[in-house]
Order: sequence, then C-alpha cells, then structure tokens
Amino acid sequence: MKVEVVIVQPSVLSVLVHNQPGVLVRVAGMFSRRGFNIDSLTVGVTQDPEFSRITVAVCGNQAFIDQVKKQIEKLVEVVAVQILPLNHSVVRGLALLKVKAGDNRSEILKLAEVFRANVVDISGSTVTLEVTGEESKITALAELLAPYGLLETIQTGLVALERGENTIYQYEERENYEQNVL
Repeated sequence: MKVEVVIVQPSVLSVLVHNQPGVLVRVAGMFSRRGFNIDSLTVGVTQDPEFSRITVAVCGNQAFIDQVKKQIEKLVEVVAVQILPLNHSVVRGLALLKVKAGDNRSEILKLAEVFRANVVDISGSTVTLEVTGEESKITALAELLAPYGLLETIQTGLVALERGENTIYQYEERENYEQNVL
C-alpha cells in the first residue's frame, strides 16, 4: 500500500497590536483557550514604537482561518488583523545550523554559498551557518547538511509582509475597536 504524504501550507496572519505588557499572553491565550495550534509565532516592534506586529502561522481550512481571525479581532489590544495571501506575500524565517566540519569543511562552505547562507562561526571542528528564506529553503539546506553531522539547529518564527502597496494599516478600522467584547 502506497502512503501519500500531504504537506499542508500554513496560513499566515499578521496582527497589529498595541505595544504594551501582556498583549502576547492575551493573543496566545486566545489560541490556547480555543484549542487552536500555533505553527509559528514571531513578535516585533514596528516602525512606530506604539505598536507591535505579531506574525502567526496556523494550519487549517479557510473557515478555520476566518474563525481564528474573528477571535483575534475581538481582543481589545488588537488594532488590525490581516490574512496574508501566500502567493502575494514575502514570507521568511531564519535558522542557525551547526555542522561537524572535519575534512568536509570546503563542501559545507560550498553548500552555504549555494543557499546564500552566512558563516557566523567557525571552530576547529564545526561550522555554524545562518540562513534566511522560505521554510522549504531552510529545510533543504538542513537535509543536505545532515549527512555531515548536523549537531544543532534553531529556527525563528516566520515574518511576512504582503507585496505591493497594501499594508496592515488599511485594516485598522473595526466595528469592535476599543470595545471590550470578551
């Protein structure tokens, strides 16, 4: 019997929130209370220090994603929520990969060059690479490095922006904004 592996592409939501203590706990708590799983979560201050942007990757059908968006929008601290269309967005992650170097150092450095990875540390027996890009690029590099002895990896959550002139700020006006709807 042949088993078919189906890779589900996560949906990416961009959430603009007030930059204040406890906001991340409230957003993550909403997911937890409703039994929603988070595949990736990244938070950072925007160009305006009054706001932070949370990028959340979740897997599910369109109805599920719409439900997640509606639940996030109910939180008082949330200013805007945007579902980013993957075919019209720039989505990136970052990973650090530590590899046994030994006699294969030059081969590892050539792979790093092909993947546009930066060498961030070299010791007598290891090479640590920094790679940014789509999930598939990071996974491909990790798979190619595995035979050399991938010692340790760490990966950030995704960050994403919609291509073109659209911004999350066009989603700021909401009916429930500044009303405690919980």
